[in-house]
Amino acid sequence: MADTTSETDLKQTPLHARHASLGARLVPFAGYQMPVQYEGILAEHTWTRGNAGLFDVSHMGQAFLAGPDHATTAAALEKLVPGDIAGLKPGRIRYTLLLNDAGGILDDLMVTRSADPSDDGRLYLVVNAANKDADYAVIRAALPPDISLAVAEDRALIAIQGPKAAEVMARHCEKCGDLSFMAASSAEFDGIDCHIGRSGYTGEDGFEISVAADRAVAVWDALVAEDEVKPVGLGARDSLRLEASLCLHGHDIDAGTTPVAADLLFAISKRRREEGGFPGAQKILAEMESGPAEKRVGLSLEGRAPAREGAEIMHDGKTVGRVTSGGFAPTVGAPIAMGYVAADLAATGTELDLMVRGRALKAKVVDMPFVPQRYYRKPK
Repeated sequence: MADTTSETDLKQTPLHARHASLGARLVPFAGYQMPVQYEGILAEHTWTRGNAGLFDVSHMGQAFLAGPDHATTAAALEKLVPGDIAGLKPGRIRYTLLLNDAGGILDDLMVTRSADPSDDGRLYLVVNAANKDADYAVIRAALPPDISLAVAEDRALIAIQGPKAAEVMARHCEKCGDLSFMAASSAEFDGIDCHIGRSGYTGEDGFEISVAADRAVAVWDALVAEDEVKPVGLGARDSLRLEASLCLHGHDIDAGTTPVAADLLFAISKRRREEGGFPGAQKILAEMESGPAEKRVGLSLEGRAPAREGAEIMHDGKTVGRVTSGGFAPTVGAPIAMGYVAADLAATGTELDLMVRGRALKAKVVDMPFVPQRYYRKPK
């Protein structure tokens, strides 16, 4: 979870003092000093699955892409991503991918169209912390003169995740109950102006709250005070997203990985498949037609020993892939992993060996996600 940034160069989020006062173990991550755990990864993971976990994700990049109208702004972004941004409805969020000319994934990101008609030329972007400066440079380099990118350095981002998140949020934000999964709105949290989206990175129902940095502590304190809520660090965030089979950029996806190999075809909208016009479209569409050389798969291991990132995946004594994320899954009660294998070995039930410290661990390909995703969708 840590990086090699010098302690003196590390940034702090607006909630840093709260993490320290709660006794968090702080580590370098993506250039920030971040809490990896408070009372322990297992306890925090289990609490989030049954109650509501509170995460400081203010290290993520927040920015606004703005133009004269939605069509113009969307067209500019569609030159860089394969998602249907033009067709994104007001107040909706879309997961998409920032691609290079070879079809590789420079980053994955969330794009929100404002629900306010007076603000309809603006898109709200959330990008990964480790990539944000590079992402902003790629986006700016591709923008026409009538589109601007404004980085929101003065905002914090807080996530509350878990089956009790909605009932907790309802006590502080009247609008939250109206939001379905992947919907967002400007809203007041205890009278504090926020931008709130119903999404997250755990597979659970939950919300992400973007708020001015100087009001972040008030929001955090109000949520921590709720009986159903406990703060959760990066360690459990990682084990939760692994159980939900969600990719981590720089590990499960990177600039050398195509969306087809990564099993992220849902991020390529139907219209974009038909029209193309995004970076690497020729290669990606060809892979969709003929199949990729390798595919991301879920792996279930026998026994209790986990296989970590970098472990070789073997079949009949030959290396056929590598693990990109792995660990013990508390909800599953067993070790799990994700990795890439040759496409002809990606079928569910295929038996493989994972090499851990010179020992072959028995594993098989299983369907993902490992734990059912519990996102909230309004009844029709």
